[in-house]
Amino acid sequence: MQPACLFLYSKGRFLGFKRGQRTQYEHTALIQLENVNSKEETSFYEGKRVAYLYRAPTAKKGTHIRCIWGRITRPH
Repeated sequence: MQPACLFLYSKGRFLGFKRGQRTQYEHTALIQLENVNSKEETSFYEGKRVAYLYRAPTAKKGTHIRCIWGRITRPH
């Protein structure tokens, strides 16, 4: 009997920063999670940690990959 597939992570896409008509709030990012299409589906993800991985031109600690951590707080 095969166990069900369990994912330890889910991919997402950075859409931009929270903003008004004239101001932008860089401390709050908007993220589109893969296979999440409604506000009701986001309740599982609230409070979970997210990692933004990117490649830097110079290596630090032997790697070019850097990470910025954050937390999902509410649906948009």
